[in-house]
Amino acid sequence: MKLMFKQRFFSWFDSYDIYEESGATVYTVRGKLAWGHKLEINDRNENHVATLKEQVISFLPRFSIQMNGQTVGTITKEFTFFKPSFTVDCNDWRVEGSFWEWDYRILTSDGRVVATIEKQLFNFTDTYIIDVYEEQDSLLALMVVLAIDAVKCSDKN
Repeated sequence: MKLMFKQRFFSWFDSYDIYEESGATVYTVRGKLAWGHKLEINDRNENHVATLKEQVISFLPRFSIQMNGQTVGTITKEFTFFKPSFTVDCNDWRVEGSFWEWDYRILTSDGRVVATIEKQLFNFTDTYIIDVYEEQDSLLALMVVLAIDAVKCSDKN
């Protein structure tokens, strides 16, 4: 399943539309006023399905993952020198990035590829292609990409 993650051009807070290959909207993401990043994710029927919230009292960037009103895990940026790395503690995933921080792979602890993420260059807004190998992993993979984008946005400022 391929998803296209595209940030809206004119938005007061972070706001994204997530499309499938056919062009239909799968998820909408809206930023909310909070300390740190707080992103609420709705499905195509505008039902709230998840929240990604930055934990501001943390040495390295860390985000809590909430689904159905319950915190199910965290996404944490690891301390590395050259290639960015993140861990997702709710299902034993890890995220490895390229040196230039454009492309990422989400892997299981045994090395199976869950998804690949490619940043599209030469766009006015942040645009990513997320290639998820199993559809049930799409929401969590999206949340990983949102966390990475939030970290990169914070690093720019």
